[in-house]
Amino acid sequence: MAEITRDVLIVGAGAAGLTAANDLRKAGLSVAVLEARDRVGGRLWTDVIDGAMLELGGQWVSPDQDALKDTLEELGLETYSRYREGDSVYVGPDGRVHRFTGEMFPVSPETEKVIADITDRLDEMVAEIDPDRPWEHPQAKEWDSVTWDAWLRQQTDDDEAVRNLAFATGSAMLTKPTHTFSLLQSLLMAASAGSYSNLVDADFILDKRVVGGLQQVPILLAERLGDDVLLNQPVRTLEWGADGVVATTDELTVRARFAILAHAPVLYDRISFVPPLPRRQHQLHQHLSMGFVIKVHAVYDRPFWREQGLSGTAFSPYELSHEAYDNTNHGDERGTLVGFVSDQNADDLFALSDEERKERILESLSHYYGPEAKNPVVYYESDWGTEEWTRGAYAASFDMGGLHRYGADLRTPVGPIHFACSDMAGAGFQHVDGAIRMGHLVASNIVESTRDAGETAEVG
Repeated sequence: MAEITRDVLIVGAGAAGLTAANDLRKAGLSVAVLEARDRVGGRLWTDVIDGAMLELGGQWVSPDQDALKDTLEELGLETYSRYREGDSVYVGPDGRVHRFTGEMFPVSPETEKVIADITDRLDEMVAEIDPDRPWEHPQAKEWDSVTWDAWLRQQTDDDEAVRNLAFATGSAMLTKPTHTFSLLQSLLMAASAGSYSNLVDADFILDKRVVGGLQQVPILLAERLGDDVLLNQPVRTLEWGADGVVATTDELTVRARFAILAHAPVLYDRISFVPPLPRRQHQLHQHLSMGFVIKVHAVYDRPFWREQGLSGTAFSPYELSHEAYDNTNHGDERGTLVGFVSDQNADDLFALSDEERKERILESLSHYYGPEAKNPVVYYESDWGTEEWTRGAYAASFDMGGLHRYGADLRTPVGPIHFACSDMAGAGFQHVDGAIRMGHLVASNIVESTRDAGETAEVG
């Protein structure tokens, strides 16, 4: 078995791991990046399916995502705005289709007031939360012991208002049923975007895309590292102690002073740690789980909805596809719609045959865009739940009560082992921006500790 020695071993060639690796190299440390898959990028994956370029994973860039924007600029990548000219569509509880412009759904004046009032209240609560330390808020324990759904229903008995408020963090972001996570977890999701208002503003959250696809970020970062990125190398064992770490794959042994686990925390149990991780880590990891969402790509010979004066933006907490957007590629004559089916709805659909699932999803899209939506020339479902090295989408979040109990331990190093991924970010939580922020942070922490060790040695 081949053996290599480096200063830092990084497990996972996603945006976090590759950002950290590049920072460490710039600081003069040697690195090796071990990736279980046969490609780099993790949850970023731009692929060509039946001749259509599709963003199978993350894809959008928001105005507040400075870490991602800086990386795009440094890598020379260009962005373009999501198409949003024309009317949006909302399907109400009675199944009627409403066209509208602006942010507020076309609901009754009474429901609109309830939504606006609760949104204001949420913005005030979110403003008090530090997204890097939500558990430090004086009411963290209280907010972590009530479900997102229950809290909203305590505020109002207007079911349509509750459903529209709930799905921004539930179906749309954490991709879990709203009774399975806490108010605190929901507030963190909003705080990571700056405010609850930002989170529900599609024009803010889903602002721009990268020409040629977002996976170019990890691809270009990996190119700079050359042979130090090794694919098809799932780490089986990680021995650790005061002197550093030894990682073993099926064909390689890597010795290093430090390790960074730069992948979804739900995968830590795929590695045998010698000695085992501390009890606190064992507890923590049992309270984190991935959400689940099907990202649906439907490509048409042209963006036919634009002919109807529609932007392609569509929402409904009553529809199987709770949201959908114009996802047409830069410079492409064809039109692409992207729709999302989350949590329980996604579970239920996978009990059906492939053909029946496709039929149900396209039927839902046709409620927004008309019968033409049922006949795409290319149709594809991104199902991250089947991905062995991801196991869900978009990221891991805590179960009820888990965030205030264990959140502070997420990033805490264990001896020479450090942790970095979008799942533990504050700003940019669950997004590639957060992954990049965590990559920078963990690299700077390791560089600092090597300097401290050097100073201690000199004093000694």
